[in-house]
Amino acid sequence: MSFASIKALLDDRVEQYNKPVFIPNDPVSIPHRFTKKQDIEISGFFAAILAWGQRKTIINNCLKLMDLMDNAPHDFILNHQEQDLQRFLGFKHRTFNDTDLLYLLFFFQLYYQQHESLEIAFTGEHNEVKTQKERLEHFHNTVFSLEEAPHRTRKHISTPARKSACKRLNMYLRWMVRSDNGGVDFGIWNTMKMSDLVCPCDVHVERVARRLGLITRKGMDWMTAEELTEHLRTFDPADPVKYDFALFGLGVEEKF
Repeated sequence: MSFASIKALLDDRVEQYNKPVFIPNDPVSIPHRFTKKQDIEISGFFAAILAWGQRKTIINNCLKLMDLMDNAPHDFILNHQEQDLQRFLGFKHRTFNDTDLLYLLFFFQLYYQQHESLEIAFTGEHNEVKTQKERLEHFHNTVFSLEEAPHRTRKHISTPARKSACKRLNMYLRWMVRSDNGGVDFGIWNTMKMSDLVCPCDVHVERVARRLGLITRKGMDWMTAEELTEHLRTFDPADPVKYDFALFGLGVEEKF
């Protein structure tokens, strides 16, 4: 396919899939239950981190988790007492378990006592962390800066330092940073630019992108995600990650 025909195909599918009708069957439906900025951040983070496996199971487990937080995640994070944590024992989603969850609740309580927004954990206090690669590494290092951090939990929050494509965190950043009239992404963070974002690369996106010649590297790692995003920037330099809707939709809905 020519450059023009690929762009036309992807632009068409962005228009088709970047709509609220697709929210209920996607993990992004979890943060859409909330209006408070911090509730969106926290619920969105857990929805993204747990986003592997069948979407129905992901959504059900996220709903269960929000219920355990009294459907007010920011208030719960800030004000819970030690005895309130008993309710999380036994929580599990695939290999993510209560050990991982309890540590993240502990980290978030300390973090939100000092910061208004989780965006700072990516960008630094004064926006001194400039590239997405560095921001994801900074976030990982921030989350695991506490001596109580279990080693096992590190695998659930990816980092480019381990060559990961960081699919789930890139998806989370898309939700938080992108702002348009589609009604899916939130655009509640404004330190990062939409042009900074890196495309989330799951198996569906990767498969379609390879068929379209947007990925040539073997394997899926951070450099592959950057390669795909660079190709998408040729279609829209200001908002390359909007094409995540198109690639994912082509892969899942149309089995392109």
